[in-house]
Amino acid sequence: MKSLRKQLSLSILLTLLITIGLIGLLSNWIMNREFEKYITQLGQERRENIVGDLSRQYDGFKRSWKLDYVHAIGMNALYDGYIVKLYDAGGNMVWDAENHDMSLCGQIMNEISERMEERGTEGGFVDHTYEIRQNGKRVGAVSIKYYGPFFMNEADFNFINVMNTVLLVIGILSSACSVVVGCLLARRISRPVTKTAYIAKQISKGNYNIRFEPGTKIRELDDLADAINHLSHALGNQEKLRKQMTADVAHELRTPLTALGSHLEAMIEGLWDPTPKRLKSCHEEVKRLGTLVEDLGQLAKIEDENLVLNKTRTDLLEIVRTVSDTMKGEISKKNLTISIGGSPVFAQADKNRFSQVIANLLSNAVKYTPEGGVIGIVVSETDRLGIVKIMDSGIGISEKELPFIFERFYRTDKSRNRKSGGAGIGLAIVKSIVEAHGGTVTAESVEEQGSSFTVSIPKEG
Repeated sequence: MKSLRKQLSLSILLTLLITIGLIGLLSNWIMNREFEKYITQLGQERRENIVGDLSRQYDGFKRSWKLDYVHAIGMNALYDGYIVKLYDAGGNMVWDAENHDMSLCGQIMNEISERMEERGTEGGFVDHTYEIRQNGKRVGAVSIKYYGPFFMNEADFNFINVMNTVLLVIGILSSACSVVVGCLLARRISRPVTKTAYIAKQISKGNYNIRFEPGTKIRELDDLADAINHLSHALGNQEKLRKQMTADVAHELRTPLTALGSHLEAMIEGLWDPTPKRLKSCHEEVKRLGTLVEDLGQLAKIEDENLVLNKTRTDLLEIVRTVSDTMKGEISKKNLTISIGGSPVFAQADKNRFSQVIANLLSNAVKYTPEGGVIGIVVSETDRLGIVKIMDSGIGISEKELPFIFERFYRTDKSRNRKSGGAGIGLAIVKSIVEAHGGTVTAESVEEQGSSFTVSIPKEG
């Protein structure tokens, strides 16, 4: 299996080479095509110049040709690859390059033919006749033989060869540069990906402290690095919470079991008499164990993905009032003042489950608010959400502990006993029920001033 760096290098290199090759071929084709157009146009202009030069060699007064000049023009044209024949008005031959120097004409024609055949151009020698007129009167004609549709001299061939050489050198240099750039780019991309894979392997082995330092200057790769770091941090926290949960579960079960076992052992050995008071104490420990197991069962059921909610159109304010009424006894024992504000808000909710949410939050507010304190509940709404906010003037939660209060078995005060602090499952149940409704629950708190919990669920389920 090829490495990412090798695959990237080969892909980039192949792409660049194909691109350079296509650009080279296209440039060569366009250059040759345009140069052929240029040569063809240049030949046409040269022939017209020959005709113009010859027309000026006719003397209209003497009705004769200046043969010396005609000869000079014809020989110059011959060296340029044009074989000229000049006729007078009556069609009589005035001057003929082939009759003047047959061998030179043949040599030039052969050189041109061989040169064009080497280039692979299809063509041959053609004759074209031009009339010569003075003052609108025909005084003669010129027949010009040349290689058509175009031909190139030695200088033209040298120019084409130089341009092809330049294109070849540019292609070679570009290919060399593409190899270097491809390797560097592949290395730059593959290094953070390879490092990310290594970090992911380390995370899978339980090393959650390893981190990837972003700085590739490539947004996607930096996003990948941030995601890996976030994953490592989250898994590390989950691992800590898992270990803490295991310890908390063991502690929650061990304490009542130890107390229950010691009481029963003392009664069995006759050290204690099985009085109603002692039996009641054992029964309370059994009930505490049952409550803990029941809470764990509820949490497991709520967190199950297959949890089915029986949603109906429910008045959130009515649920708040009903739950508050059931807890009037506990509120009165601590001489607390409770106020309920807001107007009826209807949302799609499971009435029983949402009542459990309010009960858990209100129970915590009562539990952690000192005697004579105040509890406030406000029901409100937005366009899409139904909102219930429960506030208290209790002992509050420290800022560093606030992010963890919805975790299972988490208690802000480790020294707090079970009667005052509970097992730390209530808020985890609240969070699971609210999220099952598609909502959110948040907490705000200031130590020694109180806490507030805000529950938001969609009005349309």
